[in-house]
Amino acid sequence: MKITRYENAIFGLRPIIEAIQAGKEIDTLFIQKGLKNELFQELWQLVKVRKVNYKHVPVEKINRLTRKNHQGVFAFISPINFHKTDNIIQDVFEKGENPLFLVLDRVTDVRNFGAIVRTAECSGVQAIIVPEKGSAAINGDALKTSAGALHNIPICREFNLKATIEYLKNCGLQIVGCTEKTEEKIYQLNFNLPTAIIMGSEEDGISTEYLKICDYKAKIPMNGTIGSLNVSVSAGVILYEAVRQRQ
Repeated sequence: MKITRYENAIFGLRPIIEAIQAGKEIDTLFIQKGLKNELFQELWQLVKVRKVNYKHVPVEKINRLTRKNHQGVFAFISPINFHKTDNIIQDVFEKGENPLFLVLDRVTDVRNFGAIVRTAECSGVQAIIVPEKGSAAINGDALKTSAGALHNIPICREFNLKATIEYLKNCGLQIVGCTEKTEEKIYQLNFNLPTAIIMGSEEDGISTEYLKICDYKAKIPMNGTIGSLNVSVSAGVILYEAVRQRQ
């Protein structure tokens, strides 16, 4: 297997095919635009069957990642195994636990993601749900920032985040969107109920389509001149309000 100077990274058609066939979790696969040879078709079939997260990029992008013969493909292997939301929620109910899930919509900064994972693990969140595309890379930096918490809390990477949120709602969880687009404050909600909290990107907040699914929208009170908190800090504030109420 061809390893690059990047941690948990491989390149070349055959090595990546073998990695996927061996059950390795691929965090991101970069594919050169216009690649069409026979060996690539074998890889492409695997990508579709295994639902590997991929991006079509110019060859210059891959050349910046490695100067070696990459054959038009480069992949980062995830340091963790991903879980499925339906399996986790079933396990939580079978154990008689009160569900507390965290959904991250387009949180792409690796260090913010790692910090959120650390806080979520400490506050008793049973799983973190992220979209297959448009989320932070789960790499060595994320692992380090999480202080190892990535090994202790299930991460569910879902292809259809909207359907997953609706599934949680149908399972009896209240869906709470942490957003400034409301007058209700987080302290007015009842977090003793089974809950899934959605946090959005720092740039755009929670996507409109997900806000429409929310049972409640709540904001963190802001008394200063700056209009918003860092998303990892916001996650800590709302999660520990849930902890306060549940204890």
